[in-house]
Formats: sequence, structure tokens, C-alpha cells
Amino acid sequence: MTATTSSIKVKTIDHVTIVVKDLEASRRFYVDLLGMEQVERPGFSFDGRWFQAGDTQIHLILQHEASGPAGQSVADDSVKTRTHHFAFIVDDAVAAAERAREMNVPIVSEPKQRPDGAVQTFLCDPDGYIVELCMLPRSSS
Repeated sequence: MTATTSSIKVKTIDHVTIVVKDLEASRRFYVDLLGMEQVERPGFSFDGRWFQAGDTQIHLILQHEASGPAGQSVADDSVKTRTHHFAFIVDDAVAAAERAREMNVPIVSEPKQRPDGAVQTFLCDPDGYIVELCMLPRSSS
């Protein structure tokens, strides 16, 4: 593999933006279920919410005439884990799936171990976006 030098060097993901139909339902998912913190948002001319976990933010835009459509672009009968999704690191993916069930959040894939030892589960947010919750492998010391 040949190394190349780019004038651009990405440091980290700053945020992911999604378009939603119901800001309160999305707040319950990202704050009440996932434990993110709602943070201050600039005074845009359209409605939305921002949530933060660590250095990562999720920016929600309420669907309107000048936005894209809300929701996952994959047909309901073909929602899978190997499609467009975003992932968060959690302490316990199994407990996260249990809590999701308690809150009647659709689970796309029950917790399962990846070949590298991480455990992942996949949920649907209120607009059908697939959200992975991943527990990193425990290091053996």
C-alpha cells in the first residue's frame, strides 16, 4: 500500500445531521434512552435540536419544505445492520438492548459479538434511522 500525503487531515467526526418528523420523540430516544445531553443550538431559521455525547453531536432538523425527507431511505422490509447507520460506544450493549425493549424501541439486531470481541446491537430511532450501540472488547490484563 502506498502512503499519500493530503493537504486535508480529518481529525474526528464533529456531528451527524438527520432530518426528523417529531423533535420530542427524537429527544426521548437520544436523551431519555441513550443518555445524550441536549445542548444549545444557534438560532437557525428552521426548527431542530442538538444533542451531545462526549465530543460527538447529533443535529436534528425538523422536516420542512426546504429540508430533505425525514427517516431512513431503506424500505422497512429491508432494514438490516449492513446498511447506512451510525454507531455509539456504550458500556454494555446487552443492557442497552434490554433498556430499549423496556422503552418499546425497535431492535434491528439483538446483541451479538463481532469477530474482534466487541458486542453490538442495532436499534431504530423514531424516524427509522439505524443506530448501532457497540461495547468495545474487554482487554485481558
